[in-house]
Amino acid sequence: MLFLIEANEQYTDELEQFKNEVLICDNDDENQFAGCMGLRNCSTAKEWIDICNLRKKAETCERAGAEVPSTTYFAIRESGNRLVGVIDLRHHIDHPILGTWGGHCGYTVRPSERGKGYAKEMLRLNIQNAGEMGIQKLLVTCDAKNMASEKTILANGGVFEKSVEVDGCMIKRYWIDTNR
Repeated sequence: MLFLIEANEQYTDELEQFKNEVLICDNDDENQFAGCMGLRNCSTAKEWIDICNLRKKAETCERAGAEVPSTTYFAIRESGNRLVGVIDLRHHIDHPILGTWGGHCGYTVRPSERGKGYAKEMLRLNIQNAGEMGIQKLLVTCDAKNMASEKTILANGGVFEKSVEVDGCMIKRYWIDTNR
């Protein structure tokens, strides 16, 4: 089983390991840190967690490089208390990029933990968080070629709306009702 917990300093060692694993295994993927905005450029896990804390509030999110507030969660596997992924939740998508193709959330599963259903569970739990936050419909997007993400979205009730082209790449848009 998994649980989501807001990014915090309790998991700094796990976060460093997660970051290093993603850097090595996904070094040719420009979206290697989906849901982990800025992690690649931070020198320490604590620095990144401080940025996540700034992003939570509308008054401070711009100082952290974000246009809208968001909450970042660690996906922790209860067995071994292991960080298996990171997922964020944007509090709204009233922004041209987010409202078109960015969506409400992004996520990355630790490479050594992929293929175990964690992304599906992370998104399910984040849908609950969105509902508790008052978000009634969640926009979740994926690259049209990313079948794993598409399956994750569909398994969580995603309803395909349309595809949009972004810099020569087709992005699929799905809506998920948080009150289902």
